Amino acid sequence: MDKTVDTAGTSWFVQLNQWRKEHISEKMFVLILAFFVGFFAAVAAFVLHWIIHQIEHLLTSQFQTDSYNWLYLVYPVVGIYLTSLFVRYVVKDNISHGITRILYAISSNKSRLRPHNTWSSVIASAITIGFGGSVGAEAPIVLTGSAIGSNLGKLFRMDSRTLMLLVGCGAAGAIAGIFKAPIAGLVFTLEVLMIDMTMTSLLPILVSCVTATCFTYIFSGDAALFTFHLDNDWTVERIPACILLGVFCGLVSLYFVRAMGFAEGIFARIQNYPHLKLLLGGTTLSLLIFLFPALFGEGYSSINLLLNGKTEADWNQILNNSLFSGHPNVLMTYIALVLLTKVFATSATNGGGGCGGTFAPSLFIGCFAGFFFSRMWNLHELGVYVPEKNFALMGMAGVMSGVMHAPLTGIFLIAELTGGYSLFLPLMIVSVSSYLTISIFEPHSIYSSRLAKEGKLITHHTDHAVLTLMQLDSVIERDVQSVAPDMELGRIVHKISTSRSSMLPVVDAAGTLLGEIDITKIRHVVFRIELYHHFTASQLMQEPAATLSEQATMTDVMRTFDRTHAQWLPVLTAEGRLLGYISRQRLYMQYRKMVADMSED
Repeated sequence: MDKTVDTAGTSWFVQLNQWRKEHISEKMFVLILAFFVGFFAAVAAFVLHWIIHQIEHLLTSQFQTDSYNWLYLVYPVVGIYLTSLFVRYVVKDNISHGITRILYAISSNKSRLRPHNTWSSVIASAITIGFGGSVGAEAPIVLTGSAIGSNLGKLFRMDSRTLMLLVGCGAAGAIAGIFKAPIAGLVFTLEVLMIDMTMTSLLPILVSCVTATCFTYIFSGDAALFTFHLDNDWTVERIPACILLGVFCGLVSLYFVRAMGFAEGIFARIQNYPHLKLLLGGTTLSLLIFLFPALFGEGYSSINLLLNGKTEADWNQILNNSLFSGHPNVLMTYIALVLLTKVFATSATNGGGGCGGTFAPSLFIGCFAGFFFSRMWNLHELGVYVPEKNFALMGMAGVMSGVMHAPLTGIFLIAELTGGYSLFLPLMIVSVSSYLTISIFEPHSIYSSRLAKEGKLITHHTDHAVLTLMQLDSVIERDVQSVAPDMELGRIVHKISTSRSSMLPVVDAAGTLLGEIDITKIRHVVFRIELYHHFTASQLMQEPAATLSEQATMTDVMRTFDRTHAQWLPVLTAEGRLLGYISRQRLYMQYRKMVADMSED
């Protein structure tokens, strides 16, 4: 019975897909898919934030604001432990570093994300952040949206290029939905995911962004994630302060990236000791949150305090729930310490077994950095007065631009998020200054640096992008005629007659490559029948010009061909066994075809 139902269901879907191909053009169908991707991304974003809010309200609504709370030492550890159990026994897969995982899928896995990614990150990050994990929900939602796009594309058997576009639609829709910022979602795919904005890809991504934004308004109303009202207009006299703020944000971004890498390295060394990871991560996070409650969760309430404060009493609310409550004289020290420790709280959350991203932490640190810079500027009377709330807003754009290497995303996100379009010019100054500053020290964003080291990062350079997208497995010719080292010339000639390449690999019984026979170099003996029993393969073989590893990148393959001028190169496993050969001619033909396909729009 089950087999009948499955067969009937499959047949129905095949018929539907066939009808779709006959009556709906490919471009129109991609737009339809983009609409649904945007809708589901908005649903996922709403559900995640709703769950986080419910957990936080349940756990902290009874806290006293004028004193410390011991439960801050308990909640984060519980959250990390529950998340690690969920990931280990339910998901059974690594779901950390969501945006890096998307970049890897685009560059190395034909834009294919696993089905569980459509829901697992939502649950895991909701538990982590709701219990106080000092991370953001954005990266998990971006991974969820991208997985929705990828799996919808796989369902309808779309090609790899369309899958990449749908992954971009999911990511763009997620950003647009979370922040009600459609332009920022569009720009995010361009700067962070490195998806080219051709006319073919622009419209589906726009459809996804607008759809996600509209449905988010329907689900959650007109309220913005952050509220901001401009009380002090920007003047040209503040340009020097804006440039210096950008440089400061760039240095803060550098600190964030380097400190994050350092902390992740520590947790990577104890990767195989989950209980030790939980102990180290949970203890570190709990102590930091107990000392600085502003680190609890995403920290958006603290951002809103800095963006909307007008008096010292408003800003001093940052000290609530902490040991420093009621001591306004330590406000700047407190803000500086929160600024420095946020990165370790984020690393401890993810390193200990939690799930979350660095998107919200970069906004949080940027807001605190902007406020700290402006307050110190005004205290020391370094020039014209600068409004703290305006500079806190610009600091968010500055640090995000530096950490993500995405100045346009920082500019448009903050402008759309807060309605701060009147600060568009200073946002541009700060974002560009920050990006230029960190670019001196870090050539890649926090998301792409891991892949860049492996040569698997997609870029906007068409030739490099093509090499990254090409799969080594797709150009290996596995059906090659091999010979044993003791095979006589007579039998070798018979092998030559059925071989499609100019190389005959010589392998032992285990399949290990010993050498190769270049057919073009043994013509002087091939036609001499009297020599057929005088020569063996081991006497005729030579060392290959070079060998390729099965883990080699296509960039390495191209470089090896250019260096050796070989026409055929063998591909070996780590143990030295022969997998097959790569033909220079076939490689370049596929390369030229992909370049043409990417350029046709």
